[in-house]
Amino acid sequence: MSHWEINGCKKRRRGVERVFRFKTFGENGYPVEFDGSSSFRHNVKALLEFGHFESSLCSIMSSWSFQLDVHRHPPSHILLLVVEEPIESSLNRHCKHCQYVGWGQHMICNKKYHFVLPSKDTMAACLNCEGSCDGADTAKGKSNLMELQGHIMHGVFHSNGFGHLLCVNGMETGSDLAGHLVMEFWDRLCTGLRARKVSLTDISQKKRMELRLLHGIAYSEPWFGRWGYKFERGSFGVTQLMYQKAIEAIKGMPLCLLIHHLGNSNNDLPLIFSRYQTLSDHSLVTLGDLFHFMLELQSRLPKENLIDSYNPGILVETTCRWSPKRVEMATRVIVEALKRAEFRWVTRQEVRDAARTYIGDTGLLDFVLKSLGNHIVGNYLVRRSLNPVTKVLEYRLEDISNVFPNQEVLVMNNPKVKARYKITRAQLMKDMLHLYKYILKDQKPELSTAIFSAMPMAARIILDTKYLVKEYCGDLPSKVEVGQEGKLKLYCTIMLRNNEGDEGIKKAIPPYECVTLKNNATFDELKLEVERSFREMYWGLRSFVVESTVNLNAKGTDLVFGLVEAGRKLIFEGSNKQEGIINEVMYESGMINYVIDCPCGVKDDDGERLISCDICEVWQHTRCVRIPNNQQIPHVFLCKRCEQEIVILPSLP
Repeated sequence: MSHWEINGCKKRRRGVERVFRFKTFGENGYPVEFDGSSSFRHNVKALLEFGHFESSLCSIMSSWSFQLDVHRHPPSHILLLVVEEPIESSLNRHCKHCQYVGWGQHMICNKKYHFVLPSKDTMAACLNCEGSCDGADTAKGKSNLMELQGHIMHGVFHSNGFGHLLCVNGMETGSDLAGHLVMEFWDRLCTGLRARKVSLTDISQKKRMELRLLHGIAYSEPWFGRWGYKFERGSFGVTQLMYQKAIEAIKGMPLCLLIHHLGNSNNDLPLIFSRYQTLSDHSLVTLGDLFHFMLELQSRLPKENLIDSYNPGILVETTCRWSPKRVEMATRVIVEALKRAEFRWVTRQEVRDAARTYIGDTGLLDFVLKSLGNHIVGNYLVRRSLNPVTKVLEYRLEDISNVFPNQEVLVMNNPKVKARYKITRAQLMKDMLHLYKYILKDQKPELSTAIFSAMPMAARIILDTKYLVKEYCGDLPSKVEVGQEGKLKLYCTIMLRNNEGDEGIKKAIPPYECVTLKNNATFDELKLEVERSFREMYWGLRSFVVESTVNLNAKGTDLVFGLVEAGRKLIFEGSNKQEGIINEVMYESGMINYVIDCPCGVKDDDGERLISCDICEVWQHTRCVRIPNNQQIPHVFLCKRCEQEIVILPSLP
């Protein structure tokens, strides 16, 4: 049995497992002392020494597992799986994520490292494959771990330190971990491993609402912005300036104008605006103010539909002589007595008599009955009213689900009851979804006036901004550290000498790599170490040979640290001796044998759906030529330019 079958497995080998804390994993020293002045490759190898090697997970790729302790009471664990994917095992050498984010000029690396937090479903799918596959099929099935959808987290790093966060799934998708905890875990990993840059495609949603639109309006940045991810590339020709202006246009929309133009056609909007203005301690002037307040309030509300059961506002007052536990018990008894009345009005004396069967302290009952009126208790609102005929106090329960849809504001007798007692999370999400659909998503005729005409386009621009990037350490460390005793570090890169005279290829140099040398090393030894390092890292440099050092006149027998100081950047020029490798194939963009020229201005593949003209074979976005995404691509397609040329052709005699 594989070591990584931990959830629901009674045969777990607890005695040989090492458990790490999820909340600290990736910090320096947990579990490894990361080298802040070294490269990603050095740090990932150091980390994997602490993992459990999984010989049965995937026979064609090396893999390791880490058992992570999420909760101790009750005990809860998840697995981190790390899979080393050599270029020989990849179905496609070129990385589409690099191409889409604009890193097509990067050289193809020899290895990728997949970091996966599998969900229960994806783990079960892999285990089922282990039991049902054999031979070559087993290896093929287990390699699909990286292709399965639904992981809690899946990120991949190229061996040069550039990476992609492919998915994060929080509780809304069935995960046991909240999305922000997963992101904090990923961010710690990237920082500790000294990742260079990490990209992601922001398509996250909440209750069918696009988070990049909601958070862009509320916070002027996407949800991932709280971890430092920023605009890198927009689809359909969107630039960073366009993105910023689109956010400002919607965020600054005055609420008073929206109410004036939309209030008559949608009566819910004024009620929603007034509800949250009442709850807010400051004025909500713009649409950005409103969404910001709603998202902040949503994060503070209880996850349940209502406040904690049997926790009425009277418990805010702590000066009474009865303990909170006794008050809670008396409240529970009174509410249960009102439940038996089946939502009809009951006199105070009847409620008191029914409760005395369980609570003998009449003073306590009188205190609770006096304080309980018009308060939320569990799933009910306790109503209290003076009968106009009998002049007797009467009580009844009202199901809270019948209260909030009527947009009624609850009247709390106790002014110290916090605002969170006045609204549920479900109601807030319902209001937010209503605003999202009516104002941002659907184009209403009322919004066709000049002042609102830019809103649909601005929303579209924000939604077209999906590619985000965070730079963790760039090419060089923040501080230069001396290596082990008697060794020093340099930062080196290479420049390919192009035999064909194409200067463009010569400029595409890879990032600097850390090279550790003895303090008495010569330049010949340095060249050999640079060759070894870059051959090991890049697929297209397996036969790379260093020929000279750029801007440095040194003999091979000269001591390195007699001419340069530790931490210096050096560039080496050389050539590939291996035949059959075309320069373009060495890069993530591959051999570009097609032309993209879209009306939106895009000249490169941005990951959106494309269509090719059957005459000129130029590719364009289907959306830009008015082919909806839910419509199939036509069998024959002509671009506008070719159509016009056909029209002006002279007719045949």
